[in-house]
Amino acid sequence: MSEPVAAVTELVPSAALTVETVLSVHHWNEHLFSFKITRPASFRFRSGEFVMIGLPGEKRPLLRAYSIASPAYAEELEFLSIKVQDGPLTSRLQQIQPGDQIYLGRKPVGTLVADALVPGKRLFLLSTGTGLAPFLSVIRDPDIYDMFDKIVVVHSVRRVSDLAFREELESKLADDPLVDEEAALKLHYVPTVTREPFHTTGRIDTLIADGTLFEGMGEAAFNVETDRMMLCGSMAMIRDFEHKFLEMGFEEGSNSKPGHFVIERAFVD
Repeated sequence: MSEPVAAVTELVPSAALTVETVLSVHHWNEHLFSFKITRPASFRFRSGEFVMIGLPGEKRPLLRAYSIASPAYAEELEFLSIKVQDGPLTSRLQQIQPGDQIYLGRKPVGTLVADALVPGKRLFLLSTGTGLAPFLSVIRDPDIYDMFDKIVVVHSVRRVSDLAFREELESKLADDPLVDEEAALKLHYVPTVTREPFHTTGRIDTLIADGTLFEGMGEAAFNVETDRMMLCGSMAMIRDFEHKFLEMGFEEGSNSKPGHFVIERAFVD
């Protein structure tokens, strides 16, 4: 195992980056981990935004965009990441330990935010893999429960052990004092596994086609008048639903022009 990051190189802040400390690391399985770092007092973000994080490179910092999984009011910042053994960043990032240093960008941005959506009644958060991360932030934002009657978190993964934060979501955020009462009434969690036995199996499009996604949701189809969607995860999933929603008459939203659904263009283009 490599030495802790902090022992190798003393990180230096810059105009674009602060230096933060790793507070905790949780390894969900051999392919997935999450970690928390300190949060600068001046760091502000909207639920669903992403920021650059990274480690020192040979000549310059090695950075990658990561969605912030923690709520906007949290004292620390949390991130969810895959492990790529030969990945330039994740091969090293997966080895971080509490006390290590890490780079954090000073400017969070993104379109997976409530501001990019027009008002509606049902909010569907469609995710695959680590695409769950921004939605962990969104569902812990008290304002989102004032905007929608139902918030549906859909998380599609290959294996059961890939269902990060499953217990927290199954409990409907029972340990979150700011949203526990609203989440108990409005939050719906739909995990699905594609390569192992589970109570719900199949990709998200399968759950839509057979009606599983809409069980207990009232109307059993997407409705332009009432439904709003956020998409995050695999490129194939995002492109597929982007085309489907456009064909159904939904309009993509942005920070400058809110619409019916949003994707994170920075991760797709």
